Amino acid sequence: MTNPAPTTGPLVVALVYDGLCTFEFGIVTEIFGLSRPEMGPGWYRFATCAVDEGPMRAHGGLTVTADGGIDRLDEADIIVVPGWRGVDMPVPDGLLRRLRAAHARGARLVSLCSGAFVLAATGLLDKGVATTHWRYADALRRKHPGLVVDEASLYRSHDGIFTAAGSAAGIDLLIEMIRHDFGPAAANSVARRLVMPAHRSGGQAQFLERPVALREGAEIAPVLDAIRGDLAREWTIAEMARLCRMSDRTFQRRFCDATGMAPGEWLVTERVTLAKQLLRRGTARMEEIAIAAGFGSAHSLRHHFRRKLGISPTEFRARFIAENLEPTAA
Repeated sequence: MTNPAPTTGPLVVALVYDGLCTFEFGIVTEIFGLSRPEMGPGWYRFATCAVDEGPMRAHGGLTVTADGGIDRLDEADIIVVPGWRGVDMPVPDGLLRRLRAAHARGARLVSLCSGAFVLAATGLLDKGVATTHWRYADALRRKHPGLVVDEASLYRSHDGIFTAAGSAAGIDLLIEMIRHDFGPAAANSVARRLVMPAHRSGGQAQFLERPVALREGAEIAPVLDAIRGDLAREWTIAEMARLCRMSDRTFQRRFCDATGMAPGEWLVTERVTLAKQLLRRGTARMEEIAIAAGFGSAHSLRHHFRRKLGISPTEFRARFIAENLEPTAA
């Protein structure tokens, strides 16, 4: 097999450490380390650096070695921390010093999932905002009280430091970085190769802890089907409970047990989903979409859309149209 032609773009360096999070590391190598000749010679360069000495263990029984030592960070344009070996595991002082120095000279620092604990330990995120996997949010908040932890978002940025939530959110963040560096066409090309959506806003909510599919024939299922079939209708708790032949209190308790959400929040989520579908068609006015989705007014649609996704309906539509106008890679 022939070696790919060398590239000259930004140097991405991924940390390798004992206890390496294999999946997060795989995300980084797939996006930045894979040969992509269609992107031209200006595409990213990629290297790995060892935090620890000797062969290092990775999840899944693998043993890994890196391209070089921690001094590789001194030349990096982008440094990625693919998780960390434990939320209570200390970060080596030498690594922290090099990360601070890299940030001072303008390198971008990126963390996936629990890697936020490494970047937070530098002190560079104090008085800033970061995200991590929702399972680790409280621990990150306790360890770094000067940091605002936004566990509701897929990814966040602060002063050249980028943090992503769970593993799949790491893909979203890295694709967004490609969009910033090389434009929508490049981001769309990488996303298609990964069979991923071309864009998910960083403000989009992480998945709930209990996104449980209802059992067929469950007590709540009929009312969910009825609501989805007529989202424009003005639904009340009393009406939903009546359809299930329950008291209001019993209905709300069983609804939360089944879906992980209160009825009102679930209804808003479904309406936003319908609004997204209507916006993708690119023709209806905002007032028409708001009425069809059950929000009643464009103002209400904008409020709930931004609360759920972090962007306005107009921006969502513009991004979708722009992405679909991009030429498909050969």
